[in-house]
Amino acid sequence: MRVLVTGGAGYIGSVVSEELVNDDHYVVVYDNLVKGHQQAVVSGADFVNGDLLDADRLRQTLKDNRIEAVIHMAAYSLVGESVEKPAKYYHNNVVAGLVLLDAMRESGVTKIVFSSTAATYGEPEAQPIFETAPTNPTNPYGESKLAFERAMHWYERAYGLRYASLRYFNAAGASEQCGEDHDPESHIIPITLQAAAGKRTHVEIYGDDYPTADGTCIRDYIHVIDLARAHILALDVLNERSAIYNLGCGGDGYSVRDVIETAKRVTGKEIPVRMGPRRAGDPAVLIASSDKIKSELGWRPQFQDLGLIIESAWKWMMAHPDGYGS
Repeated sequence: MRVLVTGGAGYIGSVVSEELVNDDHYVVVYDNLVKGHQQAVVSGADFVNGDLLDADRLRQTLKDNRIEAVIHMAAYSLVGESVEKPAKYYHNNVVAGLVLLDAMRESGVTKIVFSSTAATYGEPEAQPIFETAPTNPTNPYGESKLAFERAMHWYERAYGLRYASLRYFNAAGASEQCGEDHDPESHIIPITLQAAAGKRTHVEIYGDDYPTADGTCIRDYIHVIDLARAHILALDVLNERSAIYNLGCGGDGYSVRDVIETAKRVTGKEIPVRMGPRRAGDPAVLIASSDKIKSELGWRPQFQDLGLIIESAWKWMMAHPDGYGS
């Protein structure tokens, strides 16, 4: 298939592109490099340095490359920043997304896989979270993703668009080629590994008095390759219908202390920890169920063990001590 990957120079997008190329798909990466890295564009994929708001360039890219489907990964994704700068998130995640949908419609492209978020659910009462749970986002990031999902729904009704929306929490780990290189870094696993490597003085734990086994928050962590495989599998469902799928770790999740202790074991390093107060709005447990995508598409994560996830991230970090600038 001929696939356009928006945000394909970013963390998850680069691994999606890598897996697509490995499966012999024709891949075009479309990225403005505001958050991505040109060094992350995988060999075998064509690259277009373009912004989603550039409708003419986007339409031309779709037409010139005879694109058949889009995997949409381009978005801002920092929850705290979204609260401080909601306009930035609505402009990029919603307005630019609508430009993409219109460019697809005008170019005859009717299939899209969307990298959404389980933040669309807000703080659900029941765990794990199923696709039938009410959507009630608690921040502009989750709201902007849900708004785009609703737009795809109505574009399907009016224009015949088919979409698959994948909702998940925490991508982690690395492939041999592609890893996590954010500035600033906000994710617990790379932050912990940076502390192990001496690039940070400590890891901050935000609260140890939650109603969990060790008092720290529990979350999903899914290997980025497993996430990429789910996006590629979702292309197949678009031949028949649209769908929404959750992606979760398939178990009880991992606490913040689990992450730190596993990182100590994997790296063989001491990792200084500092205890801080709870962050406002942090639920004790957030875990998404993957039962639906496993049943309907046969998704089977291969790297679900937390040790494997952290080991792959550590290996990439050691090979790229300065990220993609190495």
